[in-house]
Amino acid sequence: MAVPYVSEQDFESEVLRSELPVLIDFTATWCAPCKTVAPEVEAVARELEGKAKVVKIDIDKSKRIAASMRIQAVPTFIVFNRGRPVAAEQGVVKRARLRELLDPFLPRAEGAIRAVELAAAIRQGQVIPVDTREAAAYGRARIPAAVHIPIEEIEGRLAELHMMGGAPVLYCRSGDKTKELAQKLAEAEVPVAFLEGGFLAWEAEGLPIERPD
Repeated sequence: MAVPYVSEQDFESEVLRSELPVLIDFTATWCAPCKTVAPEVEAVARELEGKAKVVKIDIDKSKRIAASMRIQAVPTFIVFNRGRPVAAEQGVVKRARLRELLDPFLPRAEGAIRAVELAAAIRQGQVIPVDTREAAAYGRARIPAAVHIPIEEIEGRLAELHMMGGAPVLYCRSGDKTKELAQKLAEAEVPVAFLEGGFLAWEAEGLPIERPD
């Protein structure tokens, strides 16, 4: 996915007035590290299409913007949200770090909980993770203290779900199935939280995993 360039003429409309958060890659044609990081920037643009805007600004063609943003070196990344710069990073940055810069400003589905937020809530005894995967996957590896209720049984066991010792947080492998279920339940006025990104997101954060022997 080619990341579009923003000029000084369209900076206001494309960045300052954008309804979505904007990640700006300040770059230059002569900059070798900029070429190195380009695939990471393109990957983030693909992943977050519709949720965030990713653009480039050539510091040689947009000198006033580069000066006003005090760009000292390229590549430099700045996140704008609601017309204001809210995060920045400099140098060859991995895709995961670019996502981290944008994450706090991305639109979130109702009931979505991130892995690190879930881990903190579990430690405080506020929530009970509910593993909705098949029994074999639950048996191999799971979030510590997770209760197993297959996803196809959730709607028939809502009373049980809400009588647990903490607020239930559903999770599946990648988060897609529990996101759909949470949306469906929210429409029926039975809101329930789910783990954004599912068990894969929990693993990616390096959080504790229970592996029964």
